[in-house]
Amino acid sequence: SADYSPDGKTIVTVSLDQTTRIWDAVTGKELRRFTGHSSFVNSAEYSPDGKTIVTASDDQSARIWDAATGKELRELGGHSSWVFAAAYSPDGKTIATAGIDKTARIWDAETGEELRQLKGHTDAIWSAAYSPDGKTVVTASRDQTARIWDAATGEELRQLIGHSDQVWSAAYSPDGRTIVTASWDETARIWDATTGKELRQLTGHSGLVYSAAYSPDGKTIVTAATTCGGL
Repeated sequence: SADYSPDGKTIVTVSLDQTTRIWDAVTGKELRRFTGHSSFVNSAEYSPDGKTIVTASDDQSARIWDAATGKELRELGGHSSWVFAAAYSPDGKTIATAGIDKTARIWDAETGEELRQLKGHTDAIWSAAYSPDGKTVVTASRDQTARIWDAATGEELRQLIGHSDQVWSAAYSPDGRTIVTASWDETARIWDATTGKELRQLTGHSGLVYSAAYSPDGKTIVTAATTCGGL
């Protein structure tokens, strides 16, 4: 994965080489390197204020780092298998993680304390993302569903059911009204975030669809797929 800093000046990337690296977005120069994970690093995301970065790794942890120095600040440990994704809430106060152990978890970003678990998926969870208002979290799973959760209580609010293969990613539109999911059934789908109703299918790929994301104005969506096998 790769993520721009909020000011657009730097980019953070992760790798199977167990490192996280920050790059100057203008020159491409490597600025700093974070080491500490003991296995593949799967995702990295800047905090809303750009001061910290959260990473997720196959070493069963997520970790928070100082973006300016590369110093590890705290470890989010509790998952019993790979942590595939980690995302900050819009206010930067909490972090949601997605685990292969069939749970998503919410953590206090300041202390690293686990606040609650989101339980209900029957297989690995590949992604977790907050709504723009931070009140809900959407997760995507190998169990062929995406699910919406109350971020404050951990209660499952609704399921997005319709894909015929695992759902690899789910993301809210900028206005929070819809969600786009990407699936190995070769489609992306748009859903009403309030009701869970499927609104439309995006078809055309002839391979596994791994990710889908809205443009900043919410008017367009980009998807990415592969014809190769996957997890």
